[in-house]
Amino acid sequence: MIKSLTMALLITGVLGTGVAHAGKANFNTLDADAYTPVFGKTLAPIGYVNFCARNRNECKNIGGNIRAIKLTRQNWDILNQVNKYSNRTTAPLTDAELYDVPEYWTYPKGAGDCEDFVLQKKRYLEGLGFPSETMLITVVLDQKGLGHAVLTVRTDKGDFILDNMRDKIVKWSETGYTFIKRQSQKNPNIWLSLANRGQGVINTTVAGRKRK
Repeated sequence: MIKSLTMALLITGVLGTGVAHAGKANFNTLDADAYTPVFGKTLAPIGYVNFCARNRNECKNIGGNIRAIKLTRQNWDILNQVNKYSNRTTAPLTDAELYDVPEYWTYPKGAGDCEDFVLQKKRYLEGLGFPSETMLITVVLDQKGLGHAVLTVRTDKGDFILDNMRDKIVKWSETGYTFIKRQSQKNPNIWLSLANRGQGVINTTVAGRKRK
């Protein structure tokens, strides 16, 4: 799977030279709200807990200490290409439709729920050399108050969001979402609350989110 993605990126020119840059990002400034605020530890989503019970090697603490990737033009282009590649090659279907259960996190095989897109994108980027501890599974509430999962990529210019609901990568503060919880950079099995007043301990089930 990583080889096929790498080949696709080579074909599009992302891993080569002369790339037409994907989208726009400010590579020179750091906004005051560049990073999501953290309010302490919270519970992991039940779907993640069950995923780790089935795939223990996928949830190991590898002990990395790179806290942010450098947001170079090449890294930005790769992030955009991986986001688009996953969004366009995986059909968005809910866990109920696929597995007849409300919540089941797994790597998608042609189709998946929002958290499956996140797992896939994280695996792709790890295979392309991005440090695992800079890519954090994140639970949010969308504009309708429904649970949704996205991938937070921590860069030296702030937190950017890879989302199966949109091809465009934006800063966390530009998504329109309410951020609930995400993985800790120190240990993927520790989750941190991003919402004040105890909201981070609720909404442990991520609803199926289809692309608009």
